Amino acid sequence: MANLVGQRLGKYEIKKVAGKGGMATVYRAHQPDMKRDVAVKVMTVDLAEDEEFNARFRREAETIAGLEHPYILPVYDFGQHGDIVYLVMRYVDGGTLAKTLRDGPMSISRVDRLLSQMAGALSYAHKRGVVHRDLKPANVLMDAQDNTYLTDFGIAKMMQGTTVTQSGRLMGTPAYMAPEQWRSEPVDGRTDVYALGLMVYEMLVGVQPFFTETPHALMYEHLDRMPAH
Repeated sequence: MANLVGQRLGKYEIKKVAGKGGMATVYRAHQPDMKRDVAVKVMTVDLAEDEEFNARFRREAETIAGLEHPYILPVYDFGQHGDIVYLVMRYVDGGTLAKTLRDGPMSISRVDRLLSQMAGALSYAHKRGVVHRDLKPANVLMDAQDNTYLTDFGIAKMMQGTTVTQSGRLMGTPAYMAPEQWRSEPVDGRTDVYALGLMVYEMLVGVQPFFTETPHALMYEHLDRMPAH
């Protein structure tokens, strides 16, 4: 995908790359009419060219934009510009929980406070029929006041059935996937609760409960083993 820095995407002026993954690139952008910076998540070109994905993207984006909770990252806008499909969200500059975890284990009091925020956000979403499906530290943003914001709700669901997933790509992040995801079974809110439990373990202990060199070996750890610590 071409770098969009210095270009304009609709009414958003793209300033710099804020993050990049296999499915999308996140840019820091400026919205002149509101005089604010925002985060613009641009999906990969191969997804943008998938008609089924585009239809699902619009449905899921509308659902995600309707989530209003203090600890869920707000979605301001979504759309398509030429062959570019994008989401516009609040810009949070405190990094991710994944980055924070590099500093080692957290105190019990801090974990308790952050867990309350994340669990509250998930409970709110689940009551509205929205399951995250790919909860992990990299999808938890932090602000300067050490508050959490869950992001990327619905992205995994948007991907289902696209040419990308049909090529054999895992739907989820192996280290945080629940047993039912490994078995390709239906998921519900309990799938997110499982991932949250793994994250809390990591926050308290400082390491992931399961770690192997291959996804295949990791599957057996999740299905058949207990954490080592």
